[in-house]
Amino acid sequence: MTPQLIHYATRNLPRYTSYPTAPHFTDDIGDETYSDWLAALPAEARTSVYLHVPFCQAMCHYCGCHTKAVRRPEPVAEYARTLREEILLAATRLGGRRTMVHMHWGGGTPSLLDPADFQSLAGLVYEHFDVAPGAEHAIELDPRTVTKALVASLAKAGVNRASLGVQDFNPKVQEAIGRIQSYRLVVNVVEELTRAGIAAINMDLMYGLPHQTAKEVERTADLTAALAPARIALFGYAHVPWMKSHQRLIDAAALPGAVERIDQAEAASARLAAHGYVPVGIDHFARPDDPLAIAAGNGTLRRNFQGYTTDPADALIGFGASSIGKLPQGYVQNAPDFGGWRRAIEAGKSPIVRGKRIDREDIARAEIIERLMCDFAVDPEAVFTRHGLPAEKLTEAYEALKPLISDGIAVQDGAGVSVPDDRRIFVRLVASAFDAYLERGAARHSVAV
Repeated sequence: MTPQLIHYATRNLPRYTSYPTAPHFTDDIGDETYSDWLAALPAEARTSVYLHVPFCQAMCHYCGCHTKAVRRPEPVAEYARTLREEILLAATRLGGRRTMVHMHWGGGTPSLLDPADFQSLAGLVYEHFDVAPGAEHAIELDPRTVTKALVASLAKAGVNRASLGVQDFNPKVQEAIGRIQSYRLVVNVVEELTRAGIAAINMDLMYGLPHQTAKEVERTADLTAALAPARIALFGYAHVPWMKSHQRLIDAAALPGAVERIDQAEAASARLAAHGYVPVGIDHFARPDDPLAIAAGNGTLRRNFQGYTTDPADALIGFGASSIGKLPQGYVQNAPDFGGWRRAIEAGKSPIVRGKRIDREDIARAEIIERLMCDFAVDPEAVFTRHGLPAEKLTEAYEALKPLISDGIAVQDGAGVSVPDDRRIFVRLVASAFDAYLERGAARHSVAV
């Protein structure tokens, strides 16, 4: 690894799960604008529904999600009641049913909802949306909270994909991140889900955690592959204690450096590939027969706030505190604080507190960035032409690409821009060249690798 590449690996960049990215949302988007956008959503639009449940039994030290620890059931039950009202409010403003192609429960730990509340909320969504054939209904699970009763409830509600937070199987690493869970526990959860008919199982792993080594990350990859999940996500830990104060519980001195992070990512990726998993984007792997691997192969892979996806929706409708939605006109985000979120809904208003209206150039740049993140290649000028924009607007982007091309991170062949196979881990750098907002604010992001 050359010094230039090490320098690039330590740059702070967005993950590009959206464009423009969340730090550039502003507070001039609120209830009235969102209501107009919902009402204008075409009847034939395909929608995706996201429900955020920001509660956990305990906070993992590495967590970057918007969530809080709760030990009593009452706050979760109250949250479920308000979530129900938010769904009803949005359904009213939509003014009619839309086809739903994807439904995702995130958090936090959404399975902390009482089974009856979970069933009720899922049923309410089904009541107001037409579920497309083959629609994916996914949920994120903490294996430590999964019981037989919970699995039965998920199956009854129509969940057909579950994502298990594994992170690492090394007890020393687990202790350092505040998340102790044995391999046997995860095995039992996989078996329970499979018996209930939820056979599409994802697992999340992480590198860059305290005390991790490339050898141990390889071991976790081997153990995970032995369970044969349909998909595996391999995320780099983002140490952002200025944003998530509980991350200060992690000993920064025990974190691997840039070279070690790259070694870990490459070692785990090689092991997963050796087990037959198809690399998807920068941090996902899938069995060859999984829809994600198929999408990566045929150019239909997408990227949104849940990462790489096959979700073809035209609009994402988010529910719950801090959740983000996307409509053809732009992005919206709910109030992150429970009080503000609840009070708005009780007043009959959407709890939107910020967002970003997008124009043709935003849409075009978003497409360029998404194709780079998904396919590692794009023709930027063709994208701009398709959106009625002059190629001259790409001049600054091409200038920003020059040092990356010089250092072998990007290739420009005619009008096409691509990332070499052995440099794909740096694709966020290439994508950032097309980000017209990146230098406008002082937002701090995670490291590039």
